[in-house]
Amino acid sequence: MSKDDHLLENRLSELAQRARSRGCYVYSEFLTLAEQDVLCTLQGKYAPFCLKGGYDTAERRLACFGNEEVCGYTEEAPIACMLISPLSRKFAGELRNRDILGALMALGIRRSLLGDIIICQNYAYLFCLESVSGFIALQLEKVGNTAVSCVLTKAPDIINEPPECSTVNVSSERLDAIIAAVYKLSRGESQLLITQRRVFVNSRLTESASFLPGEGCIISVRGIGRFIYEGVEGQTRRGRLRVSVRVF
Repeated sequence: MSKDDHLLENRLSELAQRARSRGCYVYSEFLTLAEQDVLCTLQGKYAPFCLKGGYDTAERRLACFGNEEVCGYTEEAPIACMLISPLSRKFAGELRNRDILGALMALGIRRSLLGDIIICQNYAYLFCLESVSGFIALQLEKVGNTAVSCVLTKAPDIINEPPECSTVNVSSERLDAIIAAVYKLSRGESQLLITQRRVFVNSRLTESASFLPGEGCIISVRGIGRFIYEGVEGQTRRGRLRVSVRVF
C-alpha cells in the first residue's frame, strides 16, 4: 500500500470511528475509483458504510459511515444536484465536462468537493457537496466563453436511465477481450491498461486480464470511459460471442 493509500486509510478510519462513537452518520468527500477501492479493500474493519454519488451509476461517490441500526435513524447523503444552463441558447458554446470542471476549480473549489458532471443536450448536471452548492450557484457565471446560470435542482429521472444497449463481438468473456472490443483496441492495448491499474469493476481495481465480469458489472477504464456489461447475447457464425454492453 502506498503512502497516499495509508493516509487515506487513516482519514477514513477517523470518520468511521466518529460515526461509531457518536452514533451519527459521517461522510467523506467524493472519492475517486482508486480511493473507493482502498475503502472496499478494508471493508469489515470500519463501521457499516455505503457509497453514494447522487444517482445510481455515479462514478465519484462519498463514503457514508453508519446505518439505521447504528444511528437509530436514516438520512440522505449531503449531495446537491446543480443545473448549469447557458443564459443564451442561441449564442452558447458547447458545454464540456472539462471546461465546467476548470471553471469550478478556478473558483477555488477542491475537486474532492465535486462529484460527477453529466452533460445532457447542452445542459449540465453537477453533483457536489451541499456545503458548496450555494457558493457555486452565486459564483459560477461563465464556462469557457459561455455565460451560464447555476441553480439547485432535483436530479432528473433520465440520469438514472442506463445508456442504450449495443453489441460487440468477442472471442471470450475475459475482461481484456471485452475492453478491446468496446473501445476498438488490440488485446495487447487492453491488457496494458489493466496492468497500469486503470481498470475498475464495480469500483474495485481489477488487475487480472482473464477476469470474467458478471452481468450488470460497471467497468471503468480511467482516461477512456466506462460501460455496463450485460452478458452474452448469442454467437456469430464464426463462433465468436456476441455480448451486450451499455456505453456511457
